[in-house]
Amino acid sequence: MHGKLYLCATPIGNLEDITYRVVRILSEVDLIAAEDTRNSIKLLNHFEIETPMTSYHEHNKMVKGEVLVQKLLAGDSIALITDAGTPGISDPGEELVKMCYEEGIEVTSLPGAVACITALTISGLPTRRFAFEAFLPSDKKLRKTILTELANETRTIVLYEAPHRLVKTLKELLENLGERQVSVCRELTKRYETVVRLPLSRMIEYYQENAVKGECVIVIEGKSHEEITLEKQQVWLDISVEEHLQRYLDKGIDKKEAMKVVAKDRGVSKREIYNQVNVK
Repeated sequence: MHGKLYLCATPIGNLEDITYRVVRILSEVDLIAAEDTRNSIKLLNHFEIETPMTSYHEHNKMVKGEVLVQKLLAGDSIALITDAGTPGISDPGEELVKMCYEEGIEVTSLPGAVACITALTISGLPTRRFAFEAFLPSDKKLRKTILTELANETRTIVLYEAPHRLVKTLKELLENLGERQVSVCRELTKRYETVVRLPLSRMIEYYQENAVKGECVIVIEGKSHEEITLEKQQVWLDISVEEHLQRYLDKGIDKKEAMKVVAKDRGVSKREIYNQVNVK
């Protein structure tokens, strides 16, 4: 019988946020794979868990992943934990899960704390639809590409950022996304948890004047559908009605139908377009 991989969510700050189930599983498995054993030993000691640990992180995920898979195939049960939060979210855990499925190994997740959801729920911004981007890439070209894509994102956007890069990232967001309402959540679930909610330009000023401590989650207002519609209409308003109509006629669209589409593009009534075009 193969062993099972348990993805165990650990506290993102307050140790009381761990679940009874996670504590039990961490005590029962044969091995705990931890992102940083030096950090995780504090958690295990607090809950008097004596299960052996091994490291599994970004720099050894492929080699160590193979080792862990072989242990699982041999029947060992393994719990995967990250430094804080849910494994597989913005960490190498996703690679181990993929490797397990390729070998037919059962994987289960023990839910618990996750910073992006915690921040989203207290941000004061819409929560029904959101886009999670984790940390923006350090590669300048790829970073610019993603920021350009986010500029037209209508869902609430959630990003992670280190304190020493917060102001720089906020400036990039303002430059690429324009003025938006934003919430910066720091030290989540800890004693000095803070949520600052301001327009982007004012948020930059705030953190230029106030020290930033602790990991940050940036929650950004999505672009409104009304704003996107107006931008699309503006593109069409830069050309004449006749040119606009001709583009659809060149695609083989019937003239009457083309005028309906032109009216919709420009945000005006069909009658207004009919009056501007010589219908024969």
